[in-house]
Amino acid sequence: MQVVRMKVAPHTVAYADGERDRLIVEFAIPGAPTETIDVKILEDSVHLLAPARDIDYVSALALGWPVKPDKAEATYENGLLRIEVPFKDPMEDAVKVAIKPGGAETKTKRIKA
Repeated sequence: MQVVRMKVAPHTVAYADGERDRLIVEFAIPGAPTETIDVKILEDSVHLLAPARDIDYVSALALGWPVKPDKAEATYENGLLRIEVPFKDPMEDAVKVAIKPGGAETKTKRIKA
């Protein structure tokens, strides 16, 4: 017989650091062994699953500004999981567009009404 574990949303806080170049997300997940915590980060979201005693802490947090998931760092101490991840520069992946000089065919034409 499979035991159904209760799912619980952890107390969560997310904020920008003092310089506003990093996102800090903190999850209160007391009793979760470090080796069982599963955190996944995408540019626009953070996903958490952390089994603890007889419950599973679960969370999916949508982010309002993109981050660099490959630069994330996490620490876990006294039941508090703290994740720091730098914000992504919105122009980081921008592509410069070459501008061609216009010819006679690109000039605006006036139409009489």
